[in-house]
Amino acid sequence: MSKSGVAVTPDCVTKFNDLKLGKSIKYIIYKLSDDYKEIVVEESSTDPEWENFQKKIVDAKSSYKGKEGKGPRYAVYDFQYELDGGEGTRNKIVFISWSPDEGTLVFPRMTYASSKEALKNSLNGIGAEVQANNEDEIEYSTILSSVSKGKR
Repeated sequence: MSKSGVAVTPDCVTKFNDLKLGKSIKYIIYKLSDDYKEIVVEESSTDPEWENFQKKIVDAKSSYKGKEGKGPRYAVYDFQYELDGGEGTRNKIVFISWSPDEGTLVFPRMTYASSKEALKNSLNGIGAEVQANNEDEIEYSTILSSVSKGKR
């Protein structure tokens, strides 16, 4: 359980293990349940296109007490990249915490921030972590730079 009292559902871990071990799932998007009591799987996909994943994250919505705003999300992405010099292909499982600076309601943003560690600690095998607060920070090239640590 997180500092906020939010629980991680078993499905979150099961889907993550499917991604990690099965390699058929490309990404998982997690969200807080509508009552803000649990972290749940919103979607998992085999779609390898970064732009499609990015759009789903950026377009996410959250609501609280009848108001709607941009939605924070957590995601896990099986990020594949080529090393320079023909040294081969690498994969890293990246944990992404998306919380837009603008247009986000305060309660969802605070609850996501205080619940992140509970989810992250439940997922064994994360290779990198990215905190993104604006669209530039969730661009493919930005993630690549962070994941590869400049080693390409």
